[in-house]
Amino acid sequence: MAKASAAASNILSMRSLAALALLPLLSPAFALPQTPPGAHQVFLEKLSVAATQRTHLSVRYDSAYVRIPYPNGDVPADTGVCTDEIIRSYRVLGVDLQKEVHEDMEKNFSAYPNQRRWMLARTDTNIDHRRVPNLRVFFSRKGESLAITSRAEDYLPGELVTWDLGGSVPHIGIVVNKKSRDSGRFLIEHNIGAGPKMEDVLFSWKITGHYRYFGPGGDTSH
Repeated sequence: MAKASAAASNILSMRSLAALALLPLLSPAFALPQTPPGAHQVFLEKLSVAATQRTHLSVRYDSAYVRIPYPNGDVPADTGVCTDEIIRSYRVLGVDLQKEVHEDMEKNFSAYPNQRRWMLARTDTNIDHRRVPNLRVFFSRKGESLAITSRAEDYLPGELVTWDLGGSVPHIGIVVNKKSRDSGRFLIEHNIGAGPKMEDVLFSWKITGHYRYFGPGGDTSH
């Protein structure tokens, strides 16, 4: 009888320890950086879905400078460039890259290429977040910079990729959870001139950046 009681006590103790171990996962007080990798994975999956859904929309490629509201400003929904695919996909998840990029740039202006590339002396909420070089700096500062490799399996849905199209012309897209029937690679959702498309273009140009970004609550820069 004593052995049975001891065994039951041990089982209860083990269950209590297991319950305590789960508390950080269940408590809403824990911010994203302290949540398990699974929470970040869910975010990336949602971002992939948001990007995929954009391919059903008609968007005319237009790189004109446009004055837009701040925060949550956007150019007309039927126009845009490659960066607008990223911006609008994140907006579906409640992340305003216009605001996030602007706030970080105001505090760390010299970290961004605005001055040396465009000869600008101050931030511009109309365009800063719509420039690939600025997004590259932002994602490297506030997200995760991942390895640039020639292995397709290293690029997963929800991750961001930047390229040099040639002549220092930058481009950006999102890896989505759809695979090419020919290569077996995950497709890229992007707008290179013909509107939002999912295409097998991961290795079509020189890759210059590979990132994950989980929004302000998932800041991994600290």
